[in-house]
Amino acid sequence: MTIILIICFAISGIYLILNFKHDIHMLQQNSYRIDRYWRWLKNGNLWNASELIDIALLMLLMSTLMPAKIATILIALVAVFKIINILRKKFKKPLVFTKRVWRIYSCVGIIASLIFILASIFSDGLNNPIIPMAVLLIISIFSWILVMLSVILLQPVENAINRKFYNEAQKILRSMPDMKIIGITGSFGKTSTKHYLHRILSESFDVLMTPGSYNTPMGVIRTIREMMKPYHQVFICEMGAKQKGDIKEICDLVNPHMGIITAVGPMHLESFKSIENVQATKFELADALPSEGLVVVNNDFEYCENRKVNNVKTTRYAVSNPINADFKAVDIDYSPNGTTFRIVGPDNFSLELYTQLIGECNISNLIAAVIIALKLNMPVERIKYAVSQIEQVEHRLNLKRTPGGVNIIDDAFNSNPAGSKMAV
Repeated sequence: MTIILIICFAISGIYLILNFKHDIHMLQQNSYRIDRYWRWLKNGNLWNASELIDIALLMLLMSTLMPAKIATILIALVAVFKIINILRKKFKKPLVFTKRVWRIYSCVGIIASLIFILASIFSDGLNNPIIPMAVLLIISIFSWILVMLSVILLQPVENAINRKFYNEAQKILRSMPDMKIIGITGSFGKTSTKHYLHRILSESFDVLMTPGSYNTPMGVIRTIREMMKPYHQVFICEMGAKQKGDIKEICDLVNPHMGIITAVGPMHLESFKSIENVQATKFELADALPSEGLVVVNNDFEYCENRKVNNVKTTRYAVSNPINADFKAVDIDYSPNGTTFRIVGPDNFSLELYTQLIGECNISNLIAAVIIALKLNMPVERIKYAVSQIEQVEHRLNLKRTPGGVNIIDDAFNSNPAGSKMAV
């Protein structure tokens, strides 16, 4: 029976480790900020089915309905099913095991282990498994408290590390005064625009862009420290935000020369509270630009069009709302092989383009990238060639042709009403 109980405790421990992983994953999704994480928990995530099952098992364990050792075995069996469920679960953005994640994981593990060891010592361990198993269940139920406690305990360490990395990134940027820095933000479209701009500019420049969704301050810092080389001529910096001040924080670090604002829409309203706050945050990029710079704004969105910019030259573009736009797409023709269209602009400017991409939103993203390329004096023929070679970004209006003749349009990354409407 002792061996069986040891196995039961081991299974419960494995479940607890995976449970902590989920909590830390959600903490990472909320930028390691306790206020955001707590807001996420309160928004229907504080007590899910797993926690309710643990509460029921705790009540069963503490009752006299069945012997403690039998209840312990039952708890372990339930833990097996929950482990399988956790391992099967898929996320759009998986947990990235950064050094910070490992520090939090280690701190949580030490706290949980100390609590469990003390409970085992003072309750005669395996001879009386009620208290140790009850402690494991309580830790599981309130695992988010241990995660937040670990963040608080580690905050001085994280502050020191972040300040060191921040200073190193600033030093690298200061050592490259001739490099052009382009910021890209928006409620959606910023990642696709980043990739398109990177492909176009790479025809004439050595270009570095923030990879994946490295659009937080620490993601940008990591890109600069680990990937930036002295030969880079252009740095394309994607800037994400979940609350006011987030874009400004990144701008204060990189000091962009030019910027693109792709859209203002109803994203992250749980933290922004209003579309006006989203607008103010996205336009922090424009507010941070120098007077000799350029901001490129998508006028297809109401809260982009109605936001005036007075501190820097502004070029506006559009596809569906061309009235007050400087550059617009006309003669758009979609086919099974891609899209042809023409960009028209000031001083009788006209540029006919072909792209493998489909969808109005991708045409819009391409216009923004082309405007920046023109600003950097790229030859038109190189721009045309690069646009024709751009490949679709995974899960962003990505056309997949199957052997059976069925075409699948994959826009699975979209998670907001306006972006989904554009895809449809």
